[in-house]
Amino acid sequence: MTPTVSLTTDIALFTLREGVLHLLLIERGIAPFKGKWALPGGFVVDGESLEACARRELAEEAGVEDVYLEQLYTFGAPGRDPRGRVVTVAYVGLVPSDELRPVGGSDASRAAWHSADALPPLAFDHAEIVALARQRLTAKLDYTTIAFQFLPTTFTLSDAQAVYEAVGGAELDKRNFRKAILATGHLAETGEKRGGVGRPASLYRLTDPSTVHITK
Repeated sequence: MTPTVSLTTDIALFTLREGVLHLLLIERGIAPFKGKWALPGGFVVDGESLEACARRELAEEAGVEDVYLEQLYTFGAPGRDPRGRVVTVAYVGLVPSDELRPVGGSDASRAAWHSADALPPLAFDHAEIVALARQRLTAKLDYTTIAFQFLPTTFTLSDAQAVYEAVGGAELDKRNFRKAILATGHLAETGEKRGGVGRPASLYRLTDPSTVHITK
């Protein structure tokens, strides 16, 4: 007898708030794990692609749309979901914090940002998903432009360095960082500057903001 297997998607959506990495969580409004915090996600419906499901669930459960997503890993251990055999395809998402205000909806009582270093107990195997998502994110800082998905359309090099330091967890040499990041060829000066204490800082933009590029 062929076993019945259901398919879901779950999304680990990160942002930076006041220089600290945060993760979007929803409080489940239904069983199982009613009242527990979890990643946004849900069941794939007929005729729906995996990414379409992930984006729909973000919109329905947290009011979040138009974010960068990439597929992370497939989690399918027996017993990971008390409702039966459920396989989930997890996604990593990144977004500038000033571009959204999460609002609970659908089967989520509420949605909120939580510091990635101080998460509450999570439903299902979502702690395992988050751990792998953070590992992937940190690793990709070294060889892609993924960090710039945290930044607004225009930014200073100091803004970019702050992202790398917050996500990577280590202080970087200013001169070496700027030399390396400009050498990738994926940044362009806008010709504008941002004022502040001291000399105004040049503003940059990505040459192709919709794509994460390999740099090494």
